[in-house]
Amino acid sequence: MAENQNLGQIMLLPEGATRLLGRDAQRTNIAVAVAVANVVKTTLGPKGMDKMLVSDLGDIVITNDGATILEEMNVEHPVAKIMVNVAKSQDREVGDGTTSVVVIAGNLLKGADELIEQGIHPTIIIRGYKMAAGRADKLLAESSKKADVNDESVLKKIALVSLGSKNIGERETKEHLAKIVIDAVNAVTDKNQKGKTIIDRDYIKIEKKTGGSIAETSLISGVIIDKEVTHPSMPRFVENGRIALIDAALEIEKTETDAKIDITSPEQLQGFLQQEEMMLKEMAEKIKNSGANVLFTQKGIDDVAQHFLAKYGIMAVRRVKKSDMEKLAKATSAKIVTSLDDLSKEDLGSAGVVEERKVGGEEMVFVEDCKNPKSVSIFVRGGSQQVIDEVERSLEDVLGSVTATIENNGMYVVGGGAIEIDLADNLRQFSGEVGGREQLAIQKFADALESIPKTLAETAGIDAIDTLVQLRNKHKSPDGKKFGVDIFKNTVGDMEALGVLEPTKMKIQLIYSASEAAEMILRIDDIISSRSKGAPGGMPPGGMEGD
Repeated sequence: MAENQNLGQIMLLPEGATRLLGRDAQRTNIAVAVAVANVVKTTLGPKGMDKMLVSDLGDIVITNDGATILEEMNVEHPVAKIMVNVAKSQDREVGDGTTSVVVIAGNLLKGADELIEQGIHPTIIIRGYKMAAGRADKLLAESSKKADVNDESVLKKIALVSLGSKNIGERETKEHLAKIVIDAVNAVTDKNQKGKTIIDRDYIKIEKKTGGSIAETSLISGVIIDKEVTHPSMPRFVENGRIALIDAALEIEKTETDAKIDITSPEQLQGFLQQEEMMLKEMAEKIKNSGANVLFTQKGIDDVAQHFLAKYGIMAVRRVKKSDMEKLAKATSAKIVTSLDDLSKEDLGSAGVVEERKVGGEEMVFVEDCKNPKSVSIFVRGGSQQVIDEVERSLEDVLGSVTATIENNGMYVVGGGAIEIDLADNLRQFSGEVGGREQLAIQKFADALESIPKTLAETAGIDAIDTLVQLRNKHKSPDGKKFGVDIFKNTVGDMEALGVLEPTKMKIQLIYSASEAAEMILRIDDIISSRSKGAPGGMPPGGMEGD
């Protein structure tokens, strides 16, 4: 009877399909997740190492950003893809903590594997992990401190912690970048109708060009457009710019249906061309009559229209991206007009200076010195493409950390592994109150949280076990709750005194993302792949492809 059932199961699958059942499936999934965690583990912390990733085309990426590493690895195993998605989710939601979330998720699964070997059912482990995550959330809320969101000193410390693990220059350079990010976030911060703080990071544009040094990175109170002025006779510098934003072409558009024009004499041809010229001149005059001296359009501008615009002293830039048009509208307070007939003085925006500059051998248009801009640009400079790419990734992380702090009413916790040790101690006490087999899962959750200070010690070349023992002893006293790993002095230290602060929102997101990913993977007891092993995207029998 059993043989017939197995035969029936086998017959359901196409030839060449693979299947893993029960404990084999769990072992494979956990091994893959742990392998992914081990890949990014060594990048954690200010003394973490970088990874060099080389694509099939020879493109090089050098980074220690967890989400970027996993994305560029192009993993094949479905569980590895889940871990990649966890890092991406953390990156989208908070911007920072992508390495930590993968390390914790990997350790949660490693602990679960040990419990399963002891005969504990995955459902019980999952229940214990859910209880631990909920408890950790409450403990984080109790342990958090509230900073004044207008106090730049706290925001600067949070920004510097995020930048601390990035290999992008000395402390002075990082302080310069932190200041730029805080000013950029403050510029776009707004409140909705209910009085809640809203920060749309899309309105902070990061534009980069090779050349110069990272220290030359600057904040532009406006928008940088990576385009050139359309006509050589147009002004390259406009002071007190009155800006028109047009979502319409300054061209004679073709008819929607096929049309045929019969011209039988040179006079008719001349008249036709003159009529076209008059229509284009009228378009340019409408822009001139509105009072605009700078024009940005999403569509094209005819050569004749360019001539008349240049004649009227109007700077024009064509084929601007829709996203850049929206940023220009936010920065200059201009309205995007879809018809030239509707353009009026009230629709124009303003900017102190609009200038075309040659940067890195390419022309770019700078719209800056805007009054109270709700969209700004960070102009990144660096010695090579790899350097400016890493600076961009670092700035994205810092933007996430500062934004998360401000949107969460300035709530923060001490970093350096201090909060993880505190949470682990509390969870172990909580496990005794819970009782039952779930307490074993809660203890494994505590162990997984301790993997953060342990990894920080390892990447700094400190003995991880000694460091954990010292931290546990320190945290037994109320005065020692702030102690974490001081990687610069190779010992434990007061993280608050050292200015190592992190957003509470980032820690909460990290715990829930890691636990939910671990729970999802633990529920899988059967892996069926209908693709053959050699097919593209096919599932290897175990581990990560190439691992």
